[in-house]
Amino acid sequence: MLENKVVVITGGTRGIGRQIALGFAERGAKLAIIATGESKQTFQTIEELKQNCSEVGLYLCDVKSPERVEEAAKRILADFGHVDILVNNAGITRDNLLPALEISDIDDVIDVNLKGTILVTRAFIRSFVKNKCGNIINISSVVGLMGNRGQSNYAASKAGIVGFTKSVAREYGKKNIRCNAVAPGYIQTDMTEVLDENTVEQIKQSLPLGTLGEPADVANLVFFLADECSRYITGEVIKVDGGMYV
Repeated sequence: MLENKVVVITGGTRGIGRQIALGFAERGAKLAIIATGESKQTFQTIEELKQNCSEVGLYLCDVKSPERVEEAAKRILADFGHVDILVNNAGITRDNLLPALEISDIDDVIDVNLKGTILVTRAFIRSFVKNKCGNIINISSVVGLMGNRGQSNYAASKAGIVGFTKSVAREYGKKNIRCNAVAPGYIQTDMTEVLDENTVEQIKQSLPLGTLGEPADVANLVFFLADECSRYITGEVIKVDGGMYV
């Protein structure tokens, strides 16, 4: 049961993160949404969440900044009293072939995707230990498992999340803290909307299930991992990829 659970979601106002947030709200959870900055979409999502959520807060935070992450975590714990579930979803892409990648393309992707996941988890882990309970769900990518042309920086960041997930699961399992990762394949979000029709069709033909996934496909797995019905699962990386990597 997820009713009245306090859930922190990074990158929770767009794409997969938005779908995860809306689903938790429908299930009666209380939400602390961490977003990078203010935008029309950010506030639209927050207003939509408030229609189904008894308590929702927006916390603007650059997840690659240790100081700002710690500050946001303190505010969330002060506002909600505790946190039950952490979903590290914030992520970006800067795709290009390796020689064409700018140093900033490498730094930004590693800092947001991997460092951000580490910093946010680090900020809440003491609270989980204190409460002798916690559930961490990291959004990785199938690309972090199999690699992909033109995404060496992204693949490295998502592969790092896999290793981080398994390490946290080993470190804190005896404290009743679980840590798992979800690895989406091609999901219909703003990240895939930049692809032309021919590329999308080629991708579909390469997938055993023959279609792109939807944000809800990823969110449904997150809800399973967040629920007590998955209480004996930790340190796992579960793909949602239509058979892209089998």
